[in-house]
Amino acid sequence: MNKPCSDPSNPLPIPQDAAAEESDEDLRLVSLAQQGDMSAYDELVIRHRGKIYAMIRNMIKNEADAWDLSQDVFIKAWQALPRFEARSRFSTWLYRISHNVVYDWVRKRKVDSAGELNDEIFDREKIDSSARTAPAFVEPPDDALSNSELRVKIEAALAKLSEDHREAVILKDVQGLSYKEIADVMECSIGTVMSRLFYARQKLQTLLKDEYESR
Repeated sequence: MNKPCSDPSNPLPIPQDAAAEESDEDLRLVSLAQQGDMSAYDELVIRHRGKIYAMIRNMIKNEADAWDLSQDVFIKAWQALPRFEARSRFSTWLYRISHNVVYDWVRKRKVDSAGELNDEIFDREKIDSSARTAPAFVEPPDDALSNSELRVKIEAALAKLSEDHREAVILKDVQGLSYKEIADVMECSIGTVMSRLFYARQKLQTLLKDEYESR
């Protein structure tokens, strides 16, 4: 697949000039934010919060925690913004921060579960959804199949992949990142990205086929 669009069942790539314009506007806002313009950073959050929330929700399958982790991503991004040098797209940089936030959360959960089981999650009512910088409660790009039988099967199959394989599929097939951008986000080579996608897609195909044949 390419970039998500208004019809997730038939995605089309975003025109190159539109993607360039989006990147240029991000850089303009980043420059203002680096000079202390909070309204510019607020605008960056609004522009990207849906995509970041979608990525995290697809990774951890928990709405309340995804909201909280999305907030954490933008807090960490603000703290690190003075060091952003535009060597990659701002959105790619955000995905990298999201990757780290999610993996730190997963590692902590594994440590917690090694002792006393910790099922505590943040109450969604505690999240101020009216705040302009709160992660937007929007459906992820692939949620057109939400509540459908196929959607449920795909989510179940994704959950059976390793974390690295699942993230590679989400970044490529849901978020529409290029191989190079995924390599930057996951801090690995393009060859590794291609290998992970190959085996992940094979595994998904097998899982979905087995599910279909078992009916």
